[in-house]
Amino acid sequence: MEPRSRTAPLPEVDGAHEDSRATGPDDGPVPQPPLWEDIDVRIMDRRWYGAMRDPAAQVTRAVMATMHDLGVSGPVSVILADDRTVQRLNYLHRGRNRPTNVLTFEYAPAGPQGGAWGGDIILAFPTVRREAMAAGRTVRSHMLHLLVHGVLHLSGYDHHHAGDARAMEMEEARILGRMGIANPWKHRSGRADGGAR
Repeated sequence: MEPRSRTAPLPEVDGAHEDSRATGPDDGPVPQPPLWEDIDVRIMDRRWYGAMRDPAAQVTRAVMATMHDLGVSGPVSVILADDRTVQRLNYLHRGRNRPTNVLTFEYAPAGPQGGAWGGDIILAFPTVRREAMAAGRTVRSHMLHLLVHGVLHLSGYDHHHAGDARAMEMEEARILGRMGIANPWKHRSGRADGGAR
């Protein structure tokens, strides 16, 4: 899992996302679209369909669950891609000419007060499948873990230092546990490293 980038490879969002507490002139709260309308899923590599049933629904479920758990809302684009696409983006935005499992790009702040929460999450199928097989997990479980990881990056979590990495792992395990996914960190050190049930 790679550190996030602060530049988005996809078109930026126009303006800030409406706050659900915003009100109209005399009409009370401004109606907000359902959370799932802010999640855009694009499947660029057809192998994702062979690895699980309805990958777009799986993505939406994981992103919504994580956003709900963190109390955040905003637009998120998820691209289920291949190694070649991710390698190209990794080189273009991070100077690393190799594929990685997931890249996360926050939307650039819009003005001095900041902009909308949100960003892009791109996963590489061959790398995700290879890592899942090596860990004895399904592609679906590993993908869900990486999506939780990506949303946490968009929310300010990072893993550059041991303490930060531990906090992020515990949060991942807790959210995945609520989704019924086994703790991915459980056997790394021979003991459970998070709050997954």
